[in-house]
Amino acid sequence: MTGIVSYGVYVPSYRIRVEDIANQWGEDPEVIKSGLMVEKKSVPDLDEDTATMSVEAARTAILRANINPEYIGAIYVGSESHPYAVKPTATIVGAAIGASNSFTAADFEFACKAGTAAIQTCIGLVALKKIKYGLAIGADVAQASPGDALEYTAGAGSAAYIIGDENVIAEIDDFTSFTSDTPDFWRRDLQKYPSHGGRFTGEPAYFRHIISATKDLMAKTGLKPTDFDYAVFHQPNGKFPLKAAKSLGFDAEQLKPGLIVTHIGNTYSASSLIGLAAVLDHALPGQRILMTSFGSGAGSDSFAITVTDAIETVRDRDKGPRVEDFLTRIKYVDYAGYAKHLSKIRM
Repeated sequence: MTGIVSYGVYVPSYRIRVEDIANQWGEDPEVIKSGLMVEKKSVPDLDEDTATMSVEAARTAILRANINPEYIGAIYVGSESHPYAVKPTATIVGAAIGASNSFTAADFEFACKAGTAAIQTCIGLVALKKIKYGLAIGADVAQASPGDALEYTAGAGSAAYIIGDENVIAEIDDFTSFTSDTPDFWRRDLQKYPSHGGRFTGEPAYFRHIISATKDLMAKTGLKPTDFDYAVFHQPNGKFPLKAAKSLGFDAEQLKPGLIVTHIGNTYSASSLIGLAAVLDHALPGQRILMTSFGSGAGSDSFAITVTDAIETVRDRDKGPRVEDFLTRIKYVDYAGYAKHLSKIRM
């Protein structure tokens, strides 16, 4: 049984309301909010980045399962906002959590699905008995040019998952991937902000890959939408996952527990993983979860997950906050404060 042994999440406490961004650029706040189904988004503090958030999530995952970090044989950090162009974030995480020097490490990059790609890699190493535990992290300080449509949703957050084959709290029954070369979103070297092909964002990119990967998984496993208690899809906004779910035969109630984009925005590589964590915070033994990520460029990873009896051993709040705790720890900033926090204004 290979699966999730523990998990941890971190979301900065700062938020900016969507209407504050809309007012800055002369847009109608109600039109923006209803169109995106996002009320506010997370903003990193001045001293927070992908590395610090990855460490916070990893420490929670380790504490919850009382794991000796020296037994972690692989650390992979998926992000498109690594603090260094040349120097891995994964080694920073390893040092901060007290891992031994006998672990393999790498930074992954595949837009918003780099974290799930890291999970797949850890699954392989654990299944081959090459490592005892693998640590897979999805974390991002999402980037958006001032005034761009992405600015309304680009948030910040992280999620860490420890993968192993002992004391598994959620078994990963199977997974599939669907990948193509679709130019919907990109950022060239030395460019601060990404570009996007608006007309490619929906149908040829997000929906095609989410739907195809999920259908492939259900065909491979013989499972139907009604066989799942929960479904989590990548959340670039509130509308896309609901539309994808409906087309696949899932209902809104299956999505609701993991649909957190309204409160924190699109956390990119952490998006689907934080949604999964929100479900694991409440799921019961025997319940089944479907999770499908999406990364621009483009690809999706889809997972069938079954919760085990061990789930209760990691949910003590004394060992780490739940996702819902981060949704209530809020300090608002205005647009000027937001621009300062993200270094949009340079002296």
